[in-house]
Amino acid sequence: MALSSSDITVRMANIFKILSDPSRLKIVIALQEGELCVNDLASATEFSQSSVSHHLKSLRDLNLVRFRREGKLTFYALADNHVSALLAVAHDHAREVTS
Repeated sequence: MALSSSDITVRMANIFKILSDPSRLKIVIALQEGELCVNDLASATEFSQSSVSHHLKSLRDLNLVRFRREGKLTFYALADNHVSALLAVAHDHAREVTS
């Protein structure tokens, strides 16, 4: 990969920064199973709904998650397959390092 423009490099760094937080990473991992509302994400991650909502805003700001509204509920999902690919590569690498 050739060196990217500074804008792309900064955006890449921001993605890694956001995903480096264990709480946000847990939320993203939970979303790999499929679309979930804040209440379900709070249950899956054992975080408060307020905390989940706060982290989801950061993830939305970087287009790592998307949302849709259905009545009063808002459902969240991974933005695209790139996010899943990042998680898969990180998971594989982490397993190699500990083996």
